[in-house]
Amino acid sequence: MALSVVDLYTKILPKTNCRDCGYPTCIAFAGMVVSEKLPLKNCPHIAPDVLTDAQAELTAQYAQGKWLKKDMAAEALSQARGKAGDIPLKEIAQRVGSILEDANTSGPFQGTPHIRLPYFNTHLLATKERVTDAGGKDLTRNEQTFVYIHLAAGGTAAPSGRMKSLKEFPNTVSKVKSMESHVEAPLRKAFGGKPEALKASCEALGGTDVGDRYEAPDLAYQFRVFPRVYVTLLFWDEKDGFGADAKLMFDDTVMDHMDIEAVMFMSEHLCNRLTSTLE
Repeated sequence: MALSVVDLYTKILPKTNCRDCGYPTCIAFAGMVVSEKLPLKNCPHIAPDVLTDAQAELTAQYAQGKWLKKDMAAEALSQARGKAGDIPLKEIAQRVGSILEDANTSGPFQGTPHIRLPYFNTHLLATKERVTDAGGKDLTRNEQTFVYIHLAAGGTAAPSGRMKSLKEFPNTVSKVKSMESHVEAPLRKAFGGKPEALKASCEALGGTDVGDRYEAPDLAYQFRVFPRVYVTLLFWDEKDGFGADAKLMFDDTVMDHMDIEAVMFMSEHLCNRLTSTLE
């Protein structure tokens, strides 16, 4: 019989809230045991025979995934990896404009076919199981998810050169505020009064100065995130009593290569990489 939080609390634990387990109440401890696999033996007041039987029951329900807290990041990565895994690597490479390297290529994936994917000012290596940096170090789960979403969705459209703000794309109303608070505001705060620092950060990340294409902003840098995915940062420095401003612009083909959640991740990642140079 599976042990729910209530079952564990009422049938197994002492209900004394003694805190010997490290938690303020027995019910709080029970919740951690059931949902996050905290060892039941951390409660020192359970009889050995009861502990053995209860732990066996818990182990069985853990194996079934019953009542376990979901690891959303792991689940998202698994889903994105699965979608990309349904497509042959050769087809993915052709669609997204990357290179398919065979098993004879030297490097971290020697012996395994993989994609060499240009990414900002470097490149990534991707198989159907993992995505790493150029040296073979695994990316974070969120960044791997982002890459797999691109690999799975990547269309064949070449960049048009027509740049649009996020709000100009359909079904993005709910994301405009997120873009403002998580990307544009941090860029304004970090680089207001420091245009030279922003220029240096953009160039270090492989950005291309496209200021000649825009009249109004003080700085304009374009980033080739992936071979067919371009993002432009426009920046107005503080002057005449007005604060700094920053806007991201996207090639109008971007939705052919990733979904809106991936666009948001890409934007926040760009912001984080630029601002990290100030730390």
